[in-house]
Amino acid sequence: MKNMKFNIIKAVVVFLIVSSCNDILDETPDNRTTIDSVEKIAELLVGAYPEAGYVSFLEPMSDNAGDKGTSATSEFRINEEMYFWRDLDDTDIDTPTNYWNDAYAAIAQANQALLSIEELGGGSELNALKGEALLCRAYAHFMLVTIFSKAYNTTTARTDLGIPYVTEPETVLLGDYQRGNVADVYASIQKDIEAGLPLITDNYDVPAFHFTKKAANAFASRFYLVIGDWQKVITTSTAALAGGNEANELRNMLLATTLTFQDQVALYMSSTVQPANLLLVSGNSRYNRIEGVARYQLTSNISNELFGSNITGKGWSYDIFTRGGSSNRLTPKYQEYFRFTNQAAGIGIPFVTYVLLSTDEALLNRAEAHAMLGQLDEAAADINTSLSLKTSGYDPATDELSAADIATIYGVVDPTLYTPFYAIPSEALPIVSAILDMRRTIFYNEGLRWFDIKRHDIAVEHLDFFGNSSLLPKSDDRRAIQIPEAAQSFGIQKNPR
Repeated sequence: MKNMKFNIIKAVVVFLIVSSCNDILDETPDNRTTIDSVEKIAELLVGAYPEAGYVSFLEPMSDNAGDKGTSATSEFRINEEMYFWRDLDDTDIDTPTNYWNDAYAAIAQANQALLSIEELGGGSELNALKGEALLCRAYAHFMLVTIFSKAYNTTTARTDLGIPYVTEPETVLLGDYQRGNVADVYASIQKDIEAGLPLITDNYDVPAFHFTKKAANAFASRFYLVIGDWQKVITTSTAALAGGNEANELRNMLLATTLTFQDQVALYMSSTVQPANLLLVSGNSRYNRIEGVARYQLTSNISNELFGSNITGKGWSYDIFTRGGSSNRLTPKYQEYFRFTNQAAGIGIPFVTYVLLSTDEALLNRAEAHAMLGQLDEAAADINTSLSLKTSGYDPATDELSAADIATIYGVVDPTLYTPFYAIPSEALPIVSAILDMRRTIFYNEGLRWFDIKRHDIAVEHLDFFGNSSLLPKSDDRRAIQIPEAAQSFGIQKNPR
């Protein structure tokens, strides 16, 4: 499945694969298997998606996490360090360094596929593979710049540090990599998206693990949302939702509440029967062990705030379960698959499936774009579509909201609360506020709240169990996670602190 890495990038540069320095130094830099067929390129692209989790370090940085107190499990160092926005250079799985390494390994796979396609002469038979490789390269770089650089801002993008945008396969042991700036990285991502998107097809055995047309458009929708190209957000979101009745394309939480915890997890992460899941990845991760029991996770106050009533006045149709004690709350989104490497010794590798892109996200991206263009009725319609499938006892006759209703519910919104690089029109501010609140609940424990915090420059306050406050102010440098030390040692400039 997705955990397979094709054995052609053993010579990825040292700063990419920190834990394998000695192995890398033993390899000839250009020791690659010949990729000379459509089938081999397709196998290569299986490994062109980052197989590392980011939820473990992004969730505790956000306002989705609180301090459950000294009785909770404190053994997960990453959980505590990220809650207080400290730089962490652990190289274990579920860490920023691990994500950096795996994303660049995926980029190397995509670049080798693109070179092999060129060497085979290209053509219509290879176009779909080329499209997938371009989208994979764009996605991995987008995630890296989103996590390790400052938020996109047209005013500062030319001076803000980017991340190395790698477009060639690794043929030397130590390449000359420069971070460049955020503007250039985003321009390269956009170029790859727009070159690859028309080439994408849906011809996959398990489509949810590949960039299908819907998944590619959902990724494009997220990208255009970040740079503020509202019309393209609407166009690509609509393409991601294609299929007739849009409500049938979304995650229907009303159906899940009658299921057991395990069945809810299976449905949530399904690659076949869950239409909302546009792109999944199964990665080496212990997050299923962390999410419920770690100290800096979902507290009772935050649980009530996120999963109590929504703007209809009715409750969200999300079940909250407990694990190992009443304070250990979790949502049924993750389940570990443990692959034994030595059955007798009980040794193996844990895997967790993550949702990378969904129709639910595409719909709310579109709602936000409509609001920014002054199309408030269209934005309200998308909001109602989402709420109709995620609100207990939803009745369209009484619960459907107009833009005016939402404005009344939210009242006067503090314009300094959300401060992206663009101005939010005053009439759109209640709608945007409603969408951000919905996204916080719907995508809880998936990492997306941190991305919203960055692009809207939302201040975050974390309280410890004794009421002491730690603040992440707007525009704080710690919003860009520090570049791994191994990368710094080979000349990659560190983030300012």
